[in-house]
Amino acid sequence: MIYLKNFKLPNNEMESNIRDPRQIYNGNYYPLGLFSSKELTNIDFENITIFYGTNGSGKTTLLNIISNKLNASRNNSINKGTNFDNYVSVCKFEMANNKPAEIKVVSSDDVFDYLLDIRSINSHINRRKDILGEEWIKNKYTSSDYSINDYEKIKASYDARHQTQSAYIRNRLSNNLVEQSNGESALMFWEREIKENAIYLLDEPENSLSADNQLKLKQFIEDSARFYNCQFIISTHSPFLLNLLEAKIYNLDQSPVSIQKWSELPNMKLYYEFFKERKDEFENEN
Repeated sequence: MIYLKNFKLPNNEMESNIRDPRQIYNGNYYPLGLFSSKELTNIDFENITIFYGTNGSGKTTLLNIISNKLNASRNNSINKGTNFDNYVSVCKFEMANNKPAEIKVVSSDDVFDYLLDIRSINSHINRRKDILGEEWIKNKYTSSDYSINDYEKIKASYDARHQTQSAYIRNRLSNNLVEQSNGESALMFWEREIKENAIYLLDEPENSLSADNQLKLKQFIEDSARFYNCQFIISTHSPFLLNLLEAKIYNLDQSPVSIQKWSELPNMKLYYEFFKERKDEFENEN
């Protein structure tokens, strides 16, 4: 589903009219000149649109500009700079007739915060495990004389005598508090965060994900765009996400910025040549 059809950035002439005079003294014009110097003033969107580029190419800045103009919700603040708001004010966009239920930015910082929360939960689980382990030993090997009203104590004593220590602990931990690897937890974060009928601006969502989980995220994004009416605008340099089906890719490393297939991107060609030269090593293992 395409909700956001088009976004226009200011050209050189427009930028000259919005420059904050205070920047004359420190030379910081950000984000002025970042995209006009690459002749990027017009962006047309598809269901999945990708901003590709190396660090410093402006892909995250471009996401921030679009998200601010659309008043997208976000969990973490950004460093704007003096010219940022003036720059955003002259940007223009066109929406389709269909309105999204939500417009949201999800960044790698959000994933990191989520992983910290998971680690805190897992730390609590570990402490709880130790307590339950001691409780199992006490209930299994200590005689008890409980009254008929001490149901929970009687049940714990009975379970300790009829269950292994691991089963006793597992059955008493909350079912939704499951220890997972960082990659599994990060993938679970994306699955929890993405809802139907919405625009999502994703900033390097591959962070904290293994290659295997990046492929799972790729499939999840494709399914969300195809079946759940989501539109994605993504900044990434992941070779797996760059291969998202029917994605339009803007190569911000080029000047002027161009639209390319993932297989045409220089880094993807570099990967291809690297593995092509070493294909015998893989084939010999079989």
